[in-house]
Amino acid sequence: MSERTGKNIRIGTSGFSYDDWKGHFYPPDIRKGDMLSYYARQFNTVEINSTFYSIPHPATFWQMCRKVPDGFEFVIKAPREITHERKGVEDALSRFLKAIQPTIDEGKFGCILAQFPWSFRPDEEAVQYLKALREMFEGYPVVVEFRNAAWVTEDTFDLLRRLGFGFCCVDEPRLKGLMPKVAVSTSNLAYFRFHGRNAEKWWKHEQPWERYDYLYTEEELKEWAPKIKRVAEGAEKTYVFFNNHYQGKAAINARMMAKLLDIPLPEPPADIPSTLPFGETR
Repeated sequence: MSERTGKNIRIGTSGFSYDDWKGHFYPPDIRKGDMLSYYARQFNTVEINSTFYSIPHPATFWQMCRKVPDGFEFVIKAPREITHERKGVEDALSRFLKAIQPTIDEGKFGCILAQFPWSFRPDEEAVQYLKALREMFEGYPVVVEFRNAAWVTEDTFDLLRRLGFGFCCVDEPRLKGLMPKVAVSTSNLAYFRFHGRNAEKWWKHEQPWERYDYLYTEEELKEWAPKIKRVAEGAEKTYVFFNNHYQGKAAINARMMAKLLDIPLPEPPADIPSTLPFGETR
Protein backbone atom coordinates (compact mmCIF):
# COMPACT_ATOMS: atom_id res chain seq x y z
CA MET A 1 0.00 0.00 0.00
CA SER A 2 1.42 3.37 -1.01
CA GLU A 3 2.16 6.11 1.51
CA ARG A 4 -0.48 8.33 -0.13
CA THR A 5 -3.13 5.65 0.23
CA GLY A 6 -2.28 5.11 3.88
CA LYS A 7 -2.71 8.81 4.61
CA ASN A 8 -6.14 8.77 2.97
CA ILE A 9 -7.54 5.97 5.15
CA ARG A 10 -9.51 7.16 8.16
CA ILE A 11 -10.49 4.77 10.94
CA GLY A 12 -13.03 5.42 13.69
CA THR A 13 -16.19 4.22 15.36
CA SER A 14 -19.91 4.52 14.71
CA GLY A 15 -20.89 6.93 17.44
CA PHE A 16 -18.98 8.06 20.50
CA SER A 17 -21.52 9.14 23.13
CA TYR A 18 -22.20 5.84 24.88
CA ASP A 19 -22.62 5.59 28.64
CA ASP A 20 -21.49 1.95 28.54
CA TRP A 21 -18.09 3.11 27.26
CA LYS A 22 -17.35 4.60 30.67
CA GLY A 23 -14.79 2.43 32.38
CA HIS A 24 -13.94 0.76 29.08
CA PHE A 25 -12.96 3.52 26.66
CA TYR A 26 -13.68 6.62 28.73
CA PRO A 27 -12.72 7.33 32.33
CA PRO A 28 -15.58 6.26 34.62
CA ASP A 29 -16.31 9.83 35.71
CA ILE A 30 -16.21 11.56 32.33
CA ARG A 31 -18.94 14.08 31.58
CA LYS A 32 -21.10 13.58 28.50
CA GLY A 33 -19.96 16.91 27.13
CA ASP A 34 -16.31 15.89 27.28
CA MET A 35 -16.64 12.62 25.38
CA LEU A 36 -16.12 13.97 21.87
CA SER A 37 -12.95 15.90 22.67
CA TYR A 38 -11.60 12.81 24.47
CA TYR A 39 -12.48 10.62 21.49
CA ALA A 40 -10.85 13.06 19.05
CA ARG A 41 -7.54 12.65 20.86
CA GLN A 42 -7.42 9.10 19.52
CA PHE A 43 -9.27 9.04 16.18
CA ASN A 44 -9.58 11.54 13.32
CA THR A 45 -13.10 10.67 12.21
CA VAL A 46 -16.42 9.57 13.68
CA GLU A 47 -19.70 8.37 12.25
CA ILE A 48 -22.67 10.27 13.68
CA ASN A 49 -25.67 7.94 13.92
CA SER A 50 -27.89 10.04 16.18
CA THR A 51 -29.06 12.07 13.18
CA PHE A 52 -30.91 8.99 11.97
CA TYR A 53 -33.25 9.23 14.97
CA SER A 54 -33.43 12.97 15.49
CA ILE A 55 -32.23 15.94 13.46
CA PRO A 56 -30.40 18.40 15.73
CA HIS A 57 -30.22 22.18 15.61
CA PRO A 58 -27.25 23.47 13.58
CA ALA A 59 -25.77 24.81 16.82
CA THR A 60 -25.20 21.23 17.95
CA PHE A 61 -22.82 20.54 15.10
CA TRP A 62 -21.19 23.93 15.49
CA GLN A 63 -20.40 23.07 19.10
CA MET A 64 -19.12 19.64 18.06
CA CYS A 65 -16.77 21.24 15.55
CA ARG A 66 -15.32 23.34 18.37
CA LYS A 67 -14.42 20.19 20.30
CA VAL A 68 -12.31 18.50 17.62
CA PRO A 69 -9.01 19.52 16.01
CA ASP A 70 -8.45 20.67 12.46
CA GLY A 71 -8.40 17.70 10.11
CA PHE A 72 -11.09 15.80 12.00
CA GLU A 73 -14.04 14.66 9.87
CA PHE A 74 -17.66 13.88 10.65
CA VAL A 75 -19.55 11.31 8.61
CA ILE A 76 -23.25 11.91 9.18
CA LYS A 77 -26.07 9.42 8.83
CA ALA A 78 -29.15 10.46 6.88
CA PRO A 79 -32.39 10.64 8.91
CA ARG A 80 -34.83 7.73 8.89
CA GLU A 81 -37.50 9.86 7.23
CA ILE A 82 -35.34 9.72 4.11
CA THR A 83 -34.06 6.13 4.14
CA HIS A 84 -36.59 4.09 6.09
CA GLU A 85 -39.96 5.80 6.29
CA ARG A 86 -39.58 7.69 3.02
CA LYS A 87 -42.33 10.04 4.19
CA GLY A 88 -42.04 13.71 5.06
CA VAL A 89 -38.82 13.64 3.09
CA GLU A 90 -38.78 17.26 1.94
CA ASP A 91 -39.03 18.69 5.46
CA ALA A 92 -36.50 16.23 6.88
CA LEU A 93 -34.08 16.93 4.05
CA SER A 94 -34.25 20.68 4.59
CA ARG A 95 -33.68 20.41 8.34
CA PHE A 96 -30.91 17.85 7.92
CA LEU A 97 -28.91 19.88 5.42
CA LYS A 98 -29.20 22.96 7.61
CA ALA A 99 -28.10 20.93 10.64
CA ILE A 100 -24.89 19.64 9.03
CA GLN A 101 -23.90 22.94 7.39
CA PRO A 102 -21.56 23.95 10.26
CA THR A 103 -19.39 20.90 9.58
CA ILE A 104 -19.03 22.03 5.97
CA ASP A 105 -18.32 25.63 6.94
CA GLU A 106 -15.64 24.47 9.38
CA GLY A 107 -14.01 22.08 6.88
CA LYS A 108 -14.88 19.04 9.00
CA PHE A 109 -17.49 17.32 6.83
CA GLY A 110 -16.69 13.90 5.40
CA CYS A 111 -19.79 12.54 3.71
CA ILE A 112 -23.38 11.42 4.24
CA LEU A 113 -24.18 7.78 4.99
CA ALA A 114 -27.57 6.67 3.66
CA GLN A 115 -28.33 3.30 5.26
CA PHE A 116 -31.40 1.53 3.93
CA PRO A 117 -33.28 -1.23 5.78
CA TRP A 118 -33.30 -4.92 4.89
CA SER A 119 -36.81 -4.46 3.48
CA PHE A 120 -35.44 -2.07 0.82
CA ARG A 121 -35.05 -4.50 -2.06
CA PRO A 122 -33.86 -3.94 -5.64
CA ASP A 123 -36.89 -3.21 -7.80
CA GLU A 124 -37.88 -0.39 -10.12
CA GLU A 125 -39.39 1.67 -7.30
CA ALA A 126 -36.20 1.39 -5.26
CA VAL A 127 -34.03 2.31 -8.24
CA GLN A 128 -36.14 5.39 -8.88
CA TYR A 129 -35.85 6.36 -5.23
CA LEU A 130 -32.06 6.15 -5.40
CA LYS A 131 -32.15 8.47 -8.40
CA ALA A 132 -34.34 10.86 -6.43
CA LEU A 133 -31.89 10.61 -3.53
CA ARG A 134 -29.14 11.83 -5.83
CA GLU A 135 -31.20 14.91 -6.61
CA MET A 136 -31.91 15.47 -2.91
CA PHE A 137 -28.21 15.40 -2.07
CA GLU A 138 -26.96 17.11 -5.22
CA GLY A 139 -23.43 18.32 -4.59
CA TYR A 140 -22.97 16.25 -1.42
CA PRO A 141 -20.77 13.13 -1.22
CA VAL A 142 -23.00 10.18 -0.31
CA VAL A 143 -22.31 6.54 0.55
CA VAL A 144 -25.17 4.04 0.39
CA GLU A 145 -25.41 1.07 2.74
CA PHE A 146 -27.72 -1.76 1.78
CA ARG A 147 -28.72 -4.42 4.29
CA ASN A 148 -30.24 -6.87 1.78
CA ALA A 149 -27.87 -9.16 -0.12
CA ALA A 150 -30.06 -8.96 -3.23
CA TRP A 151 -28.38 -5.63 -3.98
CA VAL A 152 -24.96 -7.20 -4.44
CA THR A 153 -24.89 -7.31 -8.24
CA GLU A 154 -22.92 -5.65 -11.00
CA ASP A 155 -26.10 -3.82 -12.00
CA THR A 156 -26.19 -2.21 -8.57
CA PHE A 157 -22.54 -1.20 -8.72
CA ASP A 158 -23.05 0.30 -12.18
CA LEU A 159 -26.10 2.23 -10.93
CA LEU A 160 -24.18 3.65 -7.99
CA ARG A 161 -21.31 4.68 -10.26
CA ARG A 162 -23.69 6.50 -12.59
CA LEU A 163 -25.27 8.28 -9.63
CA GLY A 164 -21.93 9.09 -8.03
CA PHE A 165 -22.78 7.19 -4.84
CA GLY A 166 -20.25 5.25 -2.83
CA PHE A 167 -20.96 1.64 -1.82
CA CYS A 168 -20.70 0.65 1.83
CA CYS A 169 -18.83 -2.64 2.27
CA VAL A 170 -20.23 -4.46 5.28
CA ASP A 171 -19.10 -7.10 7.74
CA GLU A 172 -21.96 -8.65 9.70
CA PRO A 173 -23.21 -12.11 10.72
CA ARG A 174 -23.24 -14.81 8.05
CA LEU A 175 -27.02 -15.12 7.94
CA LYS A 176 -29.27 -15.74 4.97
CA GLY A 177 -30.21 -12.55 3.18
CA LEU A 178 -27.62 -10.36 4.89
CA MET A 179 -24.78 -8.71 3.05
CA PRO A 180 -21.83 -10.90 2.05
CA LYS A 181 -18.21 -9.82 2.33
CA VAL A 182 -17.79 -7.61 -0.73
CA ALA A 183 -14.93 -5.16 -1.17
CA VAL A 184 -15.62 -2.63 -3.91
CA SER A 185 -15.79 1.12 -4.39
CA THR A 186 -18.19 2.86 -6.76
CA SER A 187 -17.09 6.47 -6.28
CA ASN A 188 -14.01 8.35 -5.14
CA LEU A 189 -14.96 7.31 -1.59
CA ALA A 190 -14.36 3.80 -0.29
CA TYR A 191 -16.31 2.83 2.82
CA PHE A 192 -16.19 -0.14 5.20
CA ARG A 193 -18.54 -0.73 8.12
CA PHE A 194 -18.10 -3.48 10.74
CA HIS A 195 -21.24 -4.43 12.66
CA GLY A 196 -19.90 -7.50 14.47
CA ARG A 197 -20.86 -11.12 13.93
CA ASN A 198 -23.31 -11.76 16.74
CA ALA A 199 -25.59 -14.04 14.74
CA GLU A 200 -27.50 -15.26 17.79
CA LYS A 201 -28.71 -11.77 18.70
CA TRP A 202 -28.95 -10.19 15.25
CA TRP A 203 -32.67 -10.80 14.72
CA LYS A 204 -33.72 -11.82 18.23
CA HIS A 205 -32.74 -9.41 21.00
CA GLU A 206 -34.39 -7.58 23.86
CA GLN A 207 -32.12 -4.51 23.69
CA PRO A 208 -30.81 -2.92 20.47
CA TRP A 209 -27.21 -2.99 21.70
CA GLU A 210 -27.23 -6.79 21.99
CA ARG A 211 -26.95 -7.08 18.22
CA TYR A 212 -23.64 -5.20 18.34
CA ASP A 213 -22.10 -6.94 21.34
CA TYR A 214 -19.17 -8.55 19.56
CA LEU A 215 -15.39 -8.26 19.68
CA TYR A 216 -13.53 -9.18 16.50
CA THR A 217 -10.39 -11.25 16.78
CA GLU A 218 -7.26 -10.18 14.98
CA GLU A 219 -7.62 -13.17 12.66
CA GLU A 220 -11.11 -12.04 11.65
CA LEU A 221 -9.88 -8.55 10.84
CA LYS A 222 -6.92 -9.93 8.89
CA GLU A 223 -9.47 -11.24 6.37
CA TRP A 224 -10.34 -7.65 5.54
CA ALA A 225 -6.99 -5.86 5.71
CA PRO A 226 -5.73 -6.75 2.21
CA LYS A 227 -9.16 -6.03 0.73
CA ILE A 228 -9.26 -2.59 2.32
CA LYS A 229 -5.76 -1.84 1.06
CA ARG A 230 -6.67 -2.91 -2.47
CA VAL A 231 -9.87 -0.87 -2.63
CA ALA A 232 -8.20 2.14 -1.00
CA GLU A 233 -5.59 2.26 -3.77
CA GLY A 234 -8.31 3.28 -6.22
CA ALA A 235 -10.10 5.77 -3.97
CA GLU A 236 -9.37 9.35 -2.98
CA LYS A 237 -10.46 8.67 0.58
CA THR A 238 -11.36 5.54 2.54
CA TYR A 239 -13.42 5.34 5.73
CA VAL A 240 -13.37 2.35 8.06
CA PHE A 241 -15.90 2.41 10.90
CA PHE A 242 -16.68 -0.09 13.65
CA ASN A 243 -20.28 -0.29 14.84
CA ASN A 244 -19.81 -3.13 17.36
CA HIS A 245 -20.13 -0.42 19.95
CA TYR A 246 -21.21 -2.16 23.16
CA GLN A 247 -18.77 -1.42 26.01
CA GLY A 248 -16.24 0.19 23.70
CA LYS A 249 -15.47 -2.89 21.62
CA ALA A 250 -15.57 -0.74 18.48
CA ALA A 251 -12.62 1.33 19.69
CA ILE A 252 -10.59 -1.78 20.47
CA ASN A 253 -11.15 -3.17 16.99
CA ALA A 254 -10.56 0.18 15.31
CA ARG A 255 -7.08 0.27 16.84
CA MET A 256 -6.52 -3.34 15.89
CA MET A 257 -7.42 -2.63 12.26
CA ALA A 258 -5.24 0.48 12.19
CA LYS A 259 -2.28 -1.65 13.21
CA LEU A 260 -3.04 -4.22 10.50
CA LEU A 261 -3.20 -1.43 7.90
CA ASP A 262 -0.08 0.32 9.23
CA ILE A 263 -2.12 3.44 9.97
CA PRO A 264 -0.57 5.38 12.86
CA LEU A 265 -2.95 6.51 15.59
CA PRO A 266 -2.16 8.62 18.65
CA GLU A 267 -1.29 6.70 21.77
CA PRO A 268 -4.27 6.21 24.12
CA PRO A 269 -4.37 8.94 26.79
CA ALA A 270 -2.60 8.16 30.04
CA ASP A 271 -5.92 8.34 31.88
CA ILE A 272 -7.55 5.68 29.72
CA PRO A 273 -9.13 2.99 31.92
CA SER A 274 -6.93 0.03 32.71
CA THR A 275 -9.92 -2.22 32.02
CA LEU A 276 -9.63 -1.51 28.29
CA PRO A 277 -7.76 -4.45 26.76
CA PHE A 278 -5.77 -2.63 24.06
CA GLY A 279 -2.85 -4.93 24.84
CA GLU A 280 -0.56 -5.48 21.90
CA THR A 281 -2.55 -3.09 19.71
CA ARG A 282 -0.81 -0.13 21.33
